[in-house]
Amino acid sequence: MEITVLVENTTDTELQCEHGLSFWISYKGKNYLLDAGSTDLFMQNAYILQIPLERADACVLSHGHYDHSGGFTSYLEKNKSVPVYACQGFDEEYFSQSGGMHYIGIPKELSQGYKERFIVIDGPQKLDDTVWLIPHKTKGLEKVAEEAGLYKKKNEKFEPDDFMHELSLVFDTEKGIIIFNSCSHSGFGVIIREVKQYFPDKKTYAFFGGLHMKGKKDGKEICRFTEEKIDQL
Repeated sequence: MEITVLVENTTDTELQCEHGLSFWISYKGKNYLLDAGSTDLFMQNAYILQIPLERADACVLSHGHYDHSGGFTSYLEKNKSVPVYACQGFDEEYFSQSGGMHYIGIPKELSQGYKERFIVIDGPQKLDDTVWLIPHKTKGLEKVAEEAGLYKKKNEKFEPDDFMHELSLVFDTEKGIIIFNSCSHSGFGVIIREVKQYFPDKKTYAFFGGLHMKGKKDGKEICRFTEEKIDQL
């Protein structure tokens, strides 16, 4: 397996960064584009890295936030055939309370102009013999959403996000399962337990993605988790 980060929020090379995430994953002769950052910046970096984006066998949107979906508009304009897999609810209205309540869902031009390009799933989806999409199904995580300031808008009212629009991209390899979950909003311990239900006899070999463990207090960045919780994880 070869994993290339096409864009994230830091860089120390000639590549550019932004608030967003995009992975290019090559595995057993096939290529998977997981997320597309906030803009088309991932495409510019891919050009520098000589990554053949036109050769994607499948695209995956991990969840319905703009910083993982924004670049798909430009990408789907150029790639006229590749499908994008996403969870049911990916195009609902999502908001963040950080810095004042504001919209963080997918760009309207993507949901309105390219919705037919999405394959919407509501259960485990097999992409290849050893490649799976596992939707998030754990309930009762409203407190986690409130602590993170993440909400969705339904019937003109805000309610804590239930994270049901999120999924994991999972590879069942010889060394164990490799999990990609781009933001881990519900906590990566929860996500690993979810995925293990489908692979009970496999160990978890690696976990890739953002962890959403930081917060702010008195204007400074902090870790939202206690040392005891970190040890448990």
